[in-house]
Amino acid sequence: MQRLLMIAGTALLALTVQASAEGDPAKGKKVFKKCAACHAVGEKAKNKVGPQLNGVVGRPWGQVEDYKYSKALIELGDGKVWDAETLDAYLLKPKDVIPKGKMAFAGLRKEADRENVIAYLAQFKEDGTSE
Repeated sequence: MQRLLMIAGTALLALTVQASAEGDPAKGKKVFKKCAACHAVGEKAKNKVGPQLNGVVGRPWGQVEDYKYSKALIELGDGKVWDAETLDAYLLKPKDVIPKGKMAFAGLRKEADRENVIAYLAQFKEDGTSE
């Protein structure tokens, strides 16, 4: 059973890396302008209406310091990680992933936009520097 879980985890990680590699970070930067009213990335990023998103790809849910997350995210987030697949689903329709969450944004309908934003976000390390 452990071996099966390890194989499944490795496959999921490979798919996550592939999904984030498919997007174009430069195009994602342009799409991120839709997110910038509520979120920030980069070395001077601070929490706004939403948390700053440095290091979000691969980070466990609800882990940004000094940000007050919704009760729904905290309840649903135990053990969950913002991998490319989860981010894609969330960016498509946030309320489907966290029904009573704070995110008011309706979502990004175009798959390419979501892939590009995820690729853009994947560049930022937790300290806000980019790879």
